[in-house]
Amino acid sequence: MAKHARVRAPELTGKGGWLNTGGTSYTLADLRGRIVILDFWTFCCVNCLHVLDELRELEEKHRDTVVVIGVHSPKFVHEAEHQAVVDAVERYEVHHPVLDDPELATWKQYAVRAWPTLVVIDPEGYVVAQHAGEGHAHAIERLVTELEEEHAAKGTLRRGEGPYVAPEPVPTDLRFPGKAVRLPGGTFLVSDSTRHALVELAADGETVVRRIGSGERGLADGGPAEARFSEPQGLALLPDGRVVVADTVNHALRSVDVETGRVTTVAGTGRQWWQGSATSGPARETDLSSPWDVAWFGDRLWIAMAGVHQLWTWTPPGDGDGEGDGGEGAGGSGTVEAVAGTTNEGLVDGPAAEAWFAQPSGLAAAGDRLWIADSETSALRWIERAEQAEPDDPAERAEPGAGGAEFIVRTAVGTGLFDFGHRDGPAGQALLQHPLGVTALPDGSVAVSDTYNHALRRYDPATGEVTTLATDLREPSDAVLDGDAIVVVESARHRLTRLRLPEEAVRVEPVAHRTQRAATEVAPGRLRLDVVFRPPAGQKLDERYGPATRLVVSATPPELLAEGSGTDTGLGRDLVLAEGVTEGVLHVSAMAASCDDDPAQEYPACHVHQQDWGVPVTVAEGGADRLPLVLAGLDAP
Repeated sequence: MAKHARVRAPELTGKGGWLNTGGTSYTLADLRGRIVILDFWTFCCVNCLHVLDELRELEEKHRDTVVVIGVHSPKFVHEAEHQAVVDAVERYEVHHPVLDDPELATWKQYAVRAWPTLVVIDPEGYVVAQHAGEGHAHAIERLVTELEEEHAAKGTLRRGEGPYVAPEPVPTDLRFPGKAVRLPGGTFLVSDSTRHALVELAADGETVVRRIGSGERGLADGGPAEARFSEPQGLALLPDGRVVVADTVNHALRSVDVETGRVTTVAGTGRQWWQGSATSGPARETDLSSPWDVAWFGDRLWIAMAGVHQLWTWTPPGDGDGEGDGGEGAGGSGTVEAVAGTTNEGLVDGPAAEAWFAQPSGLAAAGDRLWIADSETSALRWIERAEQAEPDDPAERAEPGAGGAEFIVRTAVGTGLFDFGHRDGPAGQALLQHPLGVTALPDGSVAVSDTYNHALRRYDPATGEVTTLATDLREPSDAVLDGDAIVVVESARHRLTRLRLPEEAVRVEPVAHRTQRAATEVAPGRLRLDVVFRPPAGQKLDERYGPATRLVVSATPPELLAEGSGTDTGLGRDLVLAEGVTEGVLHVSAMAASCDDDPAQEYPACHVHQQDWGVPVTVAEGGADRLPLVLAGLDAP
């Protein structure tokens, strides 16, 4: 097997302690003899959730030799709360030990720079690989197999049961519900996300009328007892009376006949969209990526595609028969297309095709605007047709045309990836914290489910003011109107909560935060950026159809970079930092495609590795003149 660099693994420390171990704390010495995979994650991060799913098969296949340990490393203040981590571990069905590291102690010891990052430690306690981003499960599988063979031969491999201890289940009618929609008859349909089902509640918001879905994770159509979902989230009522479900982990849209409860897949293949995949086409033949919410706006269904930081649309077939699944064949389910967002993560307004989003997770149509809860930038944004844009923005006007050219993206509240808090007042100064839902109110304003602030907020476009409507909600993720009341999905309290819309706002003490992740000190002038990528054993870069790598670099503020921004194929680049700009964020997006290196294979297996980094930097004399970012492998400058 290939020789791997050997670096002694730092100890695992976290002030929050251990979860999923039955109360036992572990050191690396306790795990000696096992292959350890550290998964540095935070529960706000959709890419981290993708990796949890990628690891499930590997965990099961190598359960007697591999121990996966989630190192929870928070971005937001709320994520540093221990109970919030406990909730997240249950919510996302994390079936391995988790170290709660609220102060990022282990993150710093391992020099991690991105969520998610995977670190592989061999049975003798040495780090042998590091991978940032998604798409690395196949590479880790190969490495694990090699390590099993090597250490079995050396006598240093110890097989047996791992340290995972499942927590006791808690009986509730809902478990971490995600979104809700009010049905015409006055009942509520709720996505019971952790239990992979939909629940219809009576008008009181409490009494269970029926369940739709077997409760087992999967992708299966059929009646209420046979259908399967995987962590469903957003719900939208179509003009024909059906409900469309954003079936998030299945990367699909599902249609529910409200009368019969029958479930049909109308968009998505069940596979996750990757760079290079089609961005439009027949709905059942086109991959999607973690659709989180849906809303009917104009003449089509809009999709908050959280997994790729975009807005897509689904146009049902125009057969006029009200049967959106259109019978047999993928073509009978209409079409999907990407309309807004570049897939880069951040906050950039303007023409829809050039805008940047960061995990859009909530949608609400109101008149000529579609409101967006853009969770990772803690922002409230909207999209509208270009001809309706404000007259003082002629530079951003776009001639109506195909795709997203006819739409403009705007921001009402929010400034970027690293600023958040709970502050009311003028929208330009107001702060949210990872909102997941937005609801149009009768007076033209919007309510924001300000999830990590445990609050319901209000933005009034007429005055430009942000106020707080209610506090002491537990991770509100959505809200729906019901007469003169608003019904809030309290996800972490596993219930719907009815509130009367108050005439006056609640007063709160303002608080502002920045992520506690430390900025990287870099020297002024020239900065060498190296994205480290080493193909997995037995693979090589796939350049049969052109360059196998891509690197996109930008900055916030843009003035931070005098040279080096833009897109190119090499994974290394010289950047020049502008004089007079002392801090900012470097946005780096890297992609590499590798294939099996076996000439005998006519159709070699290929894989895409990709990651986005937002690296806070401060410019200071004596700072680093090289910035290494590990996509896969170990850095060896």
